[in-house]
Amino acid sequence: MTTDTIARNTSGDSAPGHRGANVYGEEVSEIYDLLYKRRGKDYAAEAAVIAGLIRERAPHAASLLDVACGTGEHLVTLRTMFDHVEGVELSDSMRERAQGKLPGVAVHSGDIRDFDLGRTFDAVCSLYGTIGYMSSQAELDAAIAAMGRHVAPGGVLIAEPWYFREGFADGHIGDDIVREPGRTVTRLATSVRTGNVVRVEAHYLVADAAGVRHFEHAQVMNLFGRDEYAAAFVHAGFEPVRVEPGDLLAGRSLFVGVRR
Repeated sequence: MTTDTIARNTSGDSAPGHRGANVYGEEVSEIYDLLYKRRGKDYAAEAAVIAGLIRERAPHAASLLDVACGTGEHLVTLRTMFDHVEGVELSDSMRERAQGKLPGVAVHSGDIRDFDLGRTFDAVCSLYGTIGYMSSQAELDAAIAAMGRHVAPGGVLIAEPWYFREGFADGHIGDDIVREPGRTVTRLATSVRTGNVVRVEAHYLVADAAGVRHFEHAQVMNLFGRDEYAAAFVHAGFEPVRVEPGDLLAGRSLFVGVRR
């Protein structure tokens, strides 16, 4: 999301450095759950890991905020584990799907970098690498700080990074084909690294009763080092610990901190 990089969202809009360039539009949002569930992403198991990490550090935790909650799949489980949950999501189409799954749960419109709900929670989390969209250390610091301001004293902040700068495999080619009655979806994606910026370009084919349609979804991610993630937590007033839950999160780790 640098100023000289263009990322198109699924509505076809593009703008260098535009904050919404990586936001999911309607075409991707509509097939998002189908694609990732069929790929084997276990939202319920991941939510259980998150709840366990929170309760280890804050047994009293009764409220939770999921930032960049997407279609709300983690919250579907987390709401059964906490007395009160809420979500924040920038994409209108993803947020609408979350609201449809979570009657009675507030899912707010907001940007991870500067949202303000005017209240705190016993736990705040951001999962599935959303903070990898930050374009600089300053933006990373701002995102962690914004989440941190919503954590009550003694509460827990958890963030799942995207891939680390160290050891990132450039040129990955991803492929998926998923089927459900009346619809088949194919996704092909490539990633190209320039310095610490990775452009992930995905092409989709969706076949259903209306025919076959094609669309693209290009996103720009940024590679940070472990020390940069840790520094953002410290800057926000947390002592971070990096946790590796194994294969559950596709090899990615979590940063966990308690508000001093």
